[in-house]
Amino acid sequence: MYFGLSEEQEFFQETISRFLEGESTIGAIRNFAQGNNPDFPESIHSGLLELGINGLIIPEEYGGLEQDLLSAAAVSETLGAGVAISPFIGSYVMAPYAIIKSGSEAQKDKYLKGIVEGSVRFGVGLTEFVASREGAKITIESRKANGRALFVFDASNATHFLLSDSSGQLFIIDAKTKGLDIIELTTVDKTSSFVELIIKDVDIDILVNQSNHQELTQRVVDLGRLLIAADSLGASQVMINKSVSYSKERKQFGRVIGSFQAVKHMCAEMTANIEPCYSLIWYTAHCMDHIPEESQLMASHCKAHVSEVASAIAKTATEVHGGMGFTDELGLHYWFKRIGLNRQLLGGVDTVREEAANSQGF
Repeated sequence: MYFGLSEEQEFFQETISRFLEGESTIGAIRNFAQGNNPDFPESIHSGLLELGINGLIIPEEYGGLEQDLLSAAAVSETLGAGVAISPFIGSYVMAPYAIIKSGSEAQKDKYLKGIVEGSVRFGVGLTEFVASREGAKITIESRKANGRALFVFDASNATHFLLSDSSGQLFIIDAKTKGLDIIELTTVDKTSSFVELIIKDVDIDILVNQSNHQELTQRVVDLGRLLIAADSLGASQVMINKSVSYSKERKQFGRVIGSFQAVKHMCAEMTANIEPCYSLIWYTAHCMDHIPEESQLMASHCKAHVSEVASAIAKTATEVHGGMGFTDELGLHYWFKRIGLNRQLLGGVDTVREEAANSQGF
């Protein structure tokens, strides 16, 4: 039996990669990060929509492609490799997945079709369920919500927000509704967008078919962790590739640095550490679709392990580049910062490992 991506999935990856190589260059990302060309993210987003990433997992009856979650992981990996400014994980996988699993027919018709048409874009805020903070509690009463939602991601130009209270009850808020204040947040990663929401007597649209709040929201979180890990995997692979290429060109003492044993070992160690991460992500995606009883454990392992491997690769790759690795001119830091932010998103390493232990009764 063959374990890996199908030809169709690899072709989709190659198509996205070619687009990003042509449009989302280091120069363009740097220009945007420095405050120039504010329209750059939307131009990239529009191009990705033309490739169909918004309808990837949405059923055909709503206009989508109805692909499996392994396809979503493959796309996320490619977007991470290109440090793409795209709300893919939250807007086009986590949110539609939650609506497919628990939305009413009217909600599915409204939101899923809107996502495919490009008129609906979701930001996702599940911090209270994953790791609640003091003073940020969300309460729901009479189909109205009050409280604060922290670190809502994929928030740039979102038309709606998918949120959860501490019990795991999922609900949707229209970004233009009365009583909602949106505060933009700044992080080290300029390719990601976050907001904080102040919610005061806001009308909400509760996903109606939630027989078990916690189980559903946990699956949405697990899916997010899988895709974040895939994003970091793609970013890590690029940092390795850049390190190998640089070591073949940079000369010291009359020799390319790639001929030095220490540099060879650094590149070999990065490659050896990243290789098992591919099968870990593929199997986790398979569990999400076909072995649900293993999905939480595998998603926790996947997020924790890939986060640590990716962080180590980011550090080592920067060292291989020497002083150039720290410069804005080279642009290596865009992948470095993305990996660092991904490590904390939807739970850091300690948090997800504790969940893995609890899920096994330890």
